[in-house]
Amino acid sequence: MNMMNLLLQWAASQLQPHVPSLTYEDIVALLELPPNPELGDVAFPCFALSRELKRAPAAIAAELAERIGAGADSGTSPTIRAEAKGPYLNLFLVREEWAPRLLAPLLLADFGQSQAGTGQRVIMDMSSPNIAKPFGVGHLRSTMIGNALAQMYRSSGYEVVTVNHIGDWGTQFGKLMEAYMRWGDEAKLKEEPIRESLRLYVRFHEEAEKDPTLEDKARHWFWKLENGDEEAHRLWRYFVSFSMEEFDRVYTRLGVRFDYTLGESFYNDKMAAVVSRLQDLQLLEESNGAQVVRLEEEGLPPCLILKSDGTTIYPTRDLATALYRKNEMGGDLLLYVVGAEQKLHFQQVFAVLKRMGEEVADQCRHLAFGLMKFEGRKMSTRRGQVIFLDEVLDEAVSKAAAIIAEKNPDLEDARDTAEAVGIGAIVFGDLLHHRMLEVDFSLDEALRFEGETGPYVQYTAARAFKLLAKGKLTLAETETRSLSGAVSGSDLGRYLSGTAAWECMKLLAAYPEAIAGALRQNEPAVVARFLLDAAKRFNRFYHQERILTENPADTEAKLLLTAAVAGVLRSGLALLGLRTPEQI
Repeated sequence: MNMMNLLLQWAASQLQPHVPSLTYEDIVALLELPPNPELGDVAFPCFALSRELKRAPAAIAAELAERIGAGADSGTSPTIRAEAKGPYLNLFLVREEWAPRLLAPLLLADFGQSQAGTGQRVIMDMSSPNIAKPFGVGHLRSTMIGNALAQMYRSSGYEVVTVNHIGDWGTQFGKLMEAYMRWGDEAKLKEEPIRESLRLYVRFHEEAEKDPTLEDKARHWFWKLENGDEEAHRLWRYFVSFSMEEFDRVYTRLGVRFDYTLGESFYNDKMAAVVSRLQDLQLLEESNGAQVVRLEEEGLPPCLILKSDGTTIYPTRDLATALYRKNEMGGDLLLYVVGAEQKLHFQQVFAVLKRMGEEVADQCRHLAFGLMKFEGRKMSTRRGQVIFLDEVLDEAVSKAAAIIAEKNPDLEDARDTAEAVGIGAIVFGDLLHHRMLEVDFSLDEALRFEGETGPYVQYTAARAFKLLAKGKLTLAETETRSLSGAVSGSDLGRYLSGTAAWECMKLLAAYPEAIAGALRQNEPAVVARFLLDAAKRFNRFYHQERILTENPADTEAKLLLTAAVAGVLRSGLALLGLRTPEQI
């Protein structure tokens, strides 16, 4: 149970005696968190009672405030204050009483984690670059959105299996083979394999505009590959080997790992069974020499299963992939982090699965995302308009190093810190946006240490760690120190009852709900936004109140809150795939 929900539930328990016509659950569902702290900590809208009581909501709110106030005047120590504001009953928690209760769970090592997904296995399809093509900045979105969601599912008790569905099959290999046989230079290919492959791929498309027969020759190469031709397979294995070396190097820098790397070729021997099953179910129909599944009832165009030359196509492979992930990998939920341009493709694949009577159809989700431009430029592999991700990472780290050298010239491990900040800036700058939005990425904006950026959150966390170091307190000690009562509850309540401290604690308490909300929407931006808000709240507390004071109890109380901030920021950044340097 997260603390913010506990506050709502506690407020509901105080209200229920005064509104017996509503159940406890009804009250919890109606309670709101006011946007302005001046309007209270919890608000109860009285519209739901208006029809039943045949009175204006404002009059009901005023009467409830009077009743709760009368209870507070009964001689017992009040823990709540109520005010009517129009149709709303605003409840103010007595901070001295509630600050210790708010702080305690925030200091637990597993704060934010849950067991909501226990017993469920999620298969996360993410990244999926194409062999012999550059790992460009456009691949960043699938990789890091998928990585963040995988981390969040794991933190919520799910068993997560990450799969890199490498594009190692298809007609593009026919194009590359034809280009290599015509214009390839083995020495250049060995020296710069990815760049030389890109040059050949671009040249193929340029030449094919003048000589359309090249497309037929490329298709023939792919036909040879599908039918076991030795030369075609030798070239194919070569392209795959050097591409994987390049990809793995980039993944290491990003801090991303996969449980399985299974290329499209892995499913080659699994597609015949799918085609046979579709035939047995009489779902296949001939269309201009090809075999399709009609999907008019679903409002979709026909799904192509076999091309006119008998070769397979992406839907066939993705049908086999989904069935394998369900039947062999035991997936309860199949998530595909793939660009929005593939929306129709996945609608068709999921619709065909449903036609086949496969229950996995209802367990598949396409987590689409918008295009990423880099300072206004859209990427196109065919035209060679690719921005290599590695080059962008290098530039980000270089710029971060220059900023850090200016801020803290004596910093130890400055290079490693620059790597964490520079790469973190790119990742956070992407994940901050709703995944369906088109992102026009600006490196200079992402690297700012103020504003809505990864470096701002990392720098805030470093500030918190620096305060803890000065106060000779570590995160590992905070949980036991809080539980041991080194600072009494009354002292905690007294020293953390200021508005800045109170609002900071209330926001941190919503961390578990931020993770749950991100998973409900499959949207990492929810957690990214939460971390920005948490950093802002802590900086307000830092600037408005002295944390290291002459009073040991005052200092200890404020350091415990600082530790809670450091722990939540580090945990949240890790979910997004960012490191948290303790010094910047």
